[in-house]
Amino acid sequence: MRWEFGRKSTNVEDRRGSGISGPVAVGGGLGAVVLSLLVALLGGDPSVILDQGGSTGGSSSQAPAGAPPAEDKQAQFVSVVLADTEDTWSDIFRQSGGDYVEPKLVLYSNAVESACGFAKSAVGPFYCPADQKLYIDLSFYDDLQTKYQAPGDFAQAYVIAHEVGHHVQNLLGVSQQVRAAQRQVSKEEANQLSVRQELQADCFAGIWANRAQQSRQILEEGDIEEAINAASSVGDDRLQKQAQGYVVPDSFTHGSAAQRARWFKRGVESGNPEQCDAFSAENP
Repeated sequence: MRWEFGRKSTNVEDRRGSGISGPVAVGGGLGAVVLSLLVALLGGDPSVILDQGGSTGGSSSQAPAGAPPAEDKQAQFVSVVLADTEDTWSDIFRQSGGDYVEPKLVLYSNAVESACGFAKSAVGPFYCPADQKLYIDLSFYDDLQTKYQAPGDFAQAYVIAHEVGHHVQNLLGVSQQVRAAQRQVSKEEANQLSVRQELQADCFAGIWANRAQQSRQILEEGDIEEAINAASSVGDDRLQKQAQGYVVPDSFTHGSAAQRARWFKRGVESGNPEQCDAFSAENP
């Protein structure tokens, strides 16, 4: 990915070393912990989990956030990717007569406090609709490369673009509609709504890749394959097989490896957000 000379976003908050300490825990017991580990794997809206409980026995003292240091290459990379998504979605919203509200991206280490609650880094990258911020512990990229076998800088960029996709859903009112609908249906049906929401965010990530390439020629050979591999590596079927040795499709919340790869490719190939309506698809 050609990123070194890209514009850097001013919307990055560096909270690493902010001083959150103690056993910060997600409420809901062991089941919530297991679920949070699945959400980690490129997550969505963690508020469904995080809002169920607060921290226990922990303390926090957060230093004022600042911009990441210039010598921190990984942080600068994230800042450039975020800036690129800002340019892409600002153009898309402007073309449809709207205004894109840029999200903040928070870098943290070990644990963080968001408007959605406390979260440990094991939860992975997530978007909190309550404060319109993306959260990421950059150590997740080590796991992406080693544990999930998804190396490459464009795989890392996909992670950011996917979470930005959830921000777009929040701005469009999709997230609110999904949460309202989930309260009216069975657990299995609620899971399916979650899957469709995640697949749309994957498609939105593909939209960014398409538009960024058209306007700024960011792609290098193999980049799209890196992102597709990353999307596949965090499919529910692969994660469940890895974690428990078998697959339970009714419990999927993010989509299978094939679904995630397919919807990302749909965004890349079309460049048209209207093609990302995973909610109307008969077989997403």
